[in-house]
Amino acid sequence: MNKTVLIIDDDDMLRKTLAHGLRDSGFDVLTAPNADQGAQILSRITVDAIVLDRMMTGTDGLSFLKQIRASGISIPVIMLTAMGGPENTIDGLSNGANDYLAKPFQLRELVLRLNNIIRQDAANTKLPMGMTFTDGEFFITTHNEKPRILPLSGEEKKLLRNLTTPVGNIAPAAPMVAKRLRSKLNGVLSNTDIITIRGRGYKLINIDPNGAKNGD
Repeated sequence: MNKTVLIIDDDDMLRKTLAHGLRDSGFDVLTAPNADQGAQILSRITVDAIVLDRMMTGTDGLSFLKQIRASGISIPVIMLTAMGGPENTIDGLSNGANDYLAKPFQLRELVLRLNNIIRQDAANTKLPMGMTFTDGEFFITTHNEKPRILPLSGEEKKLLRNLTTPVGNIAPAAPMVAKRLRSKLNGVLSNTDIITIRGRGYKLINIDPNGAKNGD
């Protein structure tokens, strides 16, 4: 069964181009030229993901995102923007975006990211609470603060990606890489740890408030 995507963008040409490309890629597509019409569609139809332009006339994408999250709508959202840089990515993530894609971009990248957030949402294999991944970086989003990039080496980032796609994977790594990553995670997330699975590698686990470790 095809997944349904709602595109909300006031750029007529881009909206039509994306709709055509996503349909060719196997999605069912609905479109809206502004936030108000997008909200009307969401009130009547269940969709699997939203592609949302940040800069729109009327209600802008960021304000619309805040509104739907405040109303309890948890549909995965990819925010599109011509505004690059980490601060703009942080603003989008802070207000409930699941991913953030800077213009210009290739349709294939949007398709891959849509498939990823829909798959994660359907399988309920989201990252640990307080962590988000977008634009090739892991962000920490705890204590009501603005998200901040988790500084990782290339090897550490690769290991964390392997451990979180999905969470529960067992991934091999050099012991020193795993040790450094564990130390960095322990320093920012109290609900997450990395354990050794003898003979197989490492596994990311959640720790409940009572101290129990949920690995399997």
